[in-house]
Amino acid sequence: MPIIVKYLITFFVGILPIIELRGAIPIGVGLGLSYFESFIFSFLGNILPIYFIVKYIRPLFDFFGRWKPFKKIIDFATNKATKKIENSPRLQTFTALGLFMFVAIPIPGTGAWVGSLIANFLNLPPKKAIPPIILGVLTAGIIVLTITAISFGGINYIFSH
Repeated sequence: MPIIVKYLITFFVGILPIIELRGAIPIGVGLGLSYFESFIFSFLGNILPIYFIVKYIRPLFDFFGRWKPFKKIIDFATNKATKKIENSPRLQTFTALGLFMFVAIPIPGTGAWVGSLIANFLNLPPKKAIPPIILGVLTAGIIVLTITAISFGGINYIFSH
């Protein structure tokens, strides 16, 4: 498989909601990319939609919410973000730090997409929302990269001995 295809797969998996760079980094390494290449293309893919979600998701929700299939997905995303906001007084009080910590923890249901939705529902301007989200993605990426390196190194060690 050509290297550009590996880069594109890793990049586009990084864009996907829920999977984000948490899945893209191991996939990139599994495709034969270096850890650095996997990290960079996953990171770039993961941060690409942040601005658009923070700035424009509500008008899109309003527009697409008129159709039943989209309404279910929109309601799910809206309810998830709203619950995260309501259940976290710290997130409301320390917004930038809360967004950073929320996005930086690499577990399902956290990440740039939901963090950006939360920022939108808190009516944060992009200037205040985007930096902590990007730093959170960077931190989550370092954590996932470390876990991936340990995992792949352990697997390689087992198979080589």
